[in-house]
Amino acid sequence: QVQLVESGGGSVQAGGSLKLSCAASGLAFSIYAMGWFRQAPGKEREFVTAISWRGGNTIYADSVKGRFTISKDNAKNTVSLQMNSLKPEDTAVYYCAADRYGLGSQETRQYNYWGQGTQVTVSS
Repeated sequence: QVQLVESGGGSVQAGGSLKLSCAASGLAFSIYAMGWFRQAPGKEREFVTAISWRGGNTIYADSVKGRFTISKDNAKNTVSLQMNSLKPEDTAVYYCAADRYGLGSQETRQYNYWGQGTQVTVSS
């Protein structure tokens, strides 16, 4: 079956960096767009960034633009999220998601598969 497994979360001070990874199995990874979303306590899940299935198009939420970078490695079936200049408001559970033949969407309903999430905590 399809599995998306996030890793790399943890605790960091404001201004620090973390790199999240999402390992995919059970699907033809190269034909899936990948997205990262996050959910803070008491808040709805929100879009962070996405990359198209070919990898040529990326989109970012305004709140992370210039600080976060998404990348997709079809050879390793992984998508990564490099997070720099972290802020306390970045604290959330981060989820990766897969969208077959997607062009990179901000809509949660567009995604076919989801991981279980990894916690990121940024202290001030």
